[in-house]
Amino acid sequence: MTMLSSPQEVVLASSPDGPIVAYDASTGTPLASFNGSRSPRRGITRAGRSFIAVSHICPVTASGSIHLYNWWTSSAFQSLSVPEPVAPLTATPDGFYLFAGGLSGCIHTLSLPSGDVLNSLPAHKKPVSCLKLSDDGSLLISGGDDGKIIVIPIFQLVEANPQDDSTKRILYQFSAHADSVTAISTGMGMYSSQIVSCSLDGRCKFWNLLSGTLSHTVVFPCAIFSVVLDPKGAQFFAAGSDGFVYKGSLRHKNKHLMGTGSDLISPVSNDLVHKASLRHKNKHLMDTSSELIPWAPKHDSAVVSIVIVNEGNHLISAAEDGSIWVWEINTGQIIMDLENEMGRSISDLVTATHRSHEKEQSGRLGSHGRELESESFRLPNRMLGLSIDQTVDMQRALAAAGSDVRRAIGLLESAIAVYEKMLELILKEAKAANC
Repeated sequence: MTMLSSPQEVVLASSPDGPIVAYDASTGTPLASFNGSRSPRRGITRAGRSFIAVSHICPVTASGSIHLYNWWTSSAFQSLSVPEPVAPLTATPDGFYLFAGGLSGCIHTLSLPSGDVLNSLPAHKKPVSCLKLSDDGSLLISGGDDGKIIVIPIFQLVEANPQDDSTKRILYQFSAHADSVTAISTGMGMYSSQIVSCSLDGRCKFWNLLSGTLSHTVVFPCAIFSVVLDPKGAQFFAAGSDGFVYKGSLRHKNKHLMGTGSDLISPVSNDLVHKASLRHKNKHLMDTSSELIPWAPKHDSAVVSIVIVNEGNHLISAAEDGSIWVWEINTGQIIMDLENEMGRSISDLVTATHRSHEKEQSGRLGSHGRELESESFRLPNRMLGLSIDQTVDMQRALAAAGSDVRRAIGLLESAIAVYEKMLELILKEAKAANC
């Protein structure tokens, strides 16, 4: 295969068994392969325009690392050391920061391309199973094998002091599912405040990031490994362990109130507990499975990942057995079967857009393929977190306590300065008396 050289939407298919393959999203043609990585689920992400980051688990030692690729070479140009084996990855749109979920439940923040670990936040009690950025890049949403969902402002991961209390960095913490959270999808544009999570417990749950509340729950007849929201906000799609791709409508007709057992937990203070959601505990909207449409035919094994491509016209599904199908969303019909000659299993799918001018600009690029910029050019706090209603009013004004702490420190420093001046005057007077 040749390396990518023209602007096009591509789909990257990762595998725990072998190379990553890039497919043309429009034609299904294999375009390139990237060798040397054995990637677990959710272990591949774009990192800005230049990089592809891939979690790698060594088959001999079971040790973990992260491989960095660029678009025009098949081998990783750098292997990043991590504090522990990691699986899920995601990165800021500018490619400066990479987030990795560890087996311990920590979320590690790395600077790219150096790979320096800036922060490690203990977010979950069990391994981190998935990571997702909000559409505007202001929030990181993580899911864990403990069934919890954690929402953290990006600036708290990039700029916070590692010695700070980790719970104060968290915006929301949901006891979301009865089993492992397998994937999280975010809305786009006017729907950017909505996210949906799926789980081995056979449920998809829809959340509002502005209020920190659960909107409704959809029940499936099987475990769900992946979920995506339609860009237009009218429907969603889910990947079933039974081999089906399910289509569901976001315009609900038959609703009834049922218990979900999901509570919103405040990690900061009682002031941040959304009392409205607690008053309605066990009264969230739950849709019946009869509203779901399974697309036929089904894969012969569990569907592990789905993505929407080509301006929302097509959906691509990948199964554990290595089958990769392209569906027409309007009709629910298969229009293409993507080539997988090695029959390797699939761990994840991600979409990306490669542009030919990126390599042509190589005269202005550093050795890693990124435009040369000062290392100090990093987004300041005020730009790292904003949107989603200014990162929910800057994390409720940092739990309303930060300003009080700073004011107390300022008063203490002023008092110390006054004391030092008084001490100087006393010493001068004492010296004068001795003379």
